[in-house]
Amino acid sequence: MIVDCAIYRNGVRTPGPADFSDALDEARASGDAFLWIGLHEPTEKEFELVTSEFGLHPLAVEDALHAHQRPKLDLYEDSVFVVLKTLRYTEESSAVETGELMIFVGDSFIVTVRHGTANPLSDVRRRLERQDDVLRYGPGAVMYAVCDAVVDAYVAVATELEVDLQELEGRVFSTNRDNDTERIYLLKREVLEFRRAAQPLSDPIRRLATSDVLYVPTATQPFFRDVGDNLARVNEQVEAFDRLLSDVLSANLAQVGVRQNEDMRKISAWAAMAAVPTMLAGIYGMNFKHMPELRQWWGYPAVLIVMVVVCLVLHRLFRRNGWL
Repeated sequence: MIVDCAIYRNGVRTPGPADFSDALDEARASGDAFLWIGLHEPTEKEFELVTSEFGLHPLAVEDALHAHQRPKLDLYEDSVFVVLKTLRYTEESSAVETGELMIFVGDSFIVTVRHGTANPLSDVRRRLERQDDVLRYGPGAVMYAVCDAVVDAYVAVATELEVDLQELEGRVFSTNRDNDTERIYLLKREVLEFRRAAQPLSDPIRRLATSDVLYVPTATQPFFRDVGDNLARVNEQVEAFDRLLSDVLSANLAQVGVRQNEDMRKISAWAAMAAVPTMLAGIYGMNFKHMPELRQWWGYPAVLIVMVVVCLVLHRLFRRNGWL
């Protein structure tokens, strides 16, 4: 559906025709205005209206309708097509929710198509409408603001993941005997989703910041360079998360191995102490007259004393060696 449609003239939102076809004609006729249409998960029929009026390339339209694209920048004859992955951290499940955002930029228009609930653009639009000095650069300024909002969301998600990672580190190296392998794996999957969203975006942002892109004013390149700097820091942070999670997983497996060895030592120690009475009882267990070696009144008590002494000696030795 169409979330919002407005004409901006010299960086200021102005009233325009309700029909976006007439609004586009008016924006092009004025020469200093552009039309911004925002859509959220449009159907094929709804998007056909926009496609026919704006002359969007069919391959880009197909990508925008079906989503599941990697971040990219495609240049067509009459438009520029950008794909962004949006991210949002959910506190309830400690998971990263992904979405997609497509941007079409052409002659006096920009169309944004959003899939998923992450990073709605209403706040971006309101913030831009208070910055007419930026908005006067036209559709390129809107593209910058959208990219900036998406990367800012990456920074926020990275901060939340860092908190989860620090908590996980504390659990792995604590004295509790829980196995955190599953939690580590799930967090590593979240970091992988993050990398799939952030890393491929570096090339499109670099091109927007350093190259002449159709319908994107050269004056907006410093804005995209700022976005690129933030994105580079986020990518470095995510790479560090991935390496650290691999180290944490190895440490957790090592901790599990150490705990298993400790358990085996304890089991072996108790088995060794139980083996002494078992051995003596096996030899002198048939006590039909005092024992040992028959008819010695002190034999049976002596065997019991030997059992206790040997077990106490073994227990002390195992304790001293850290087996118990």
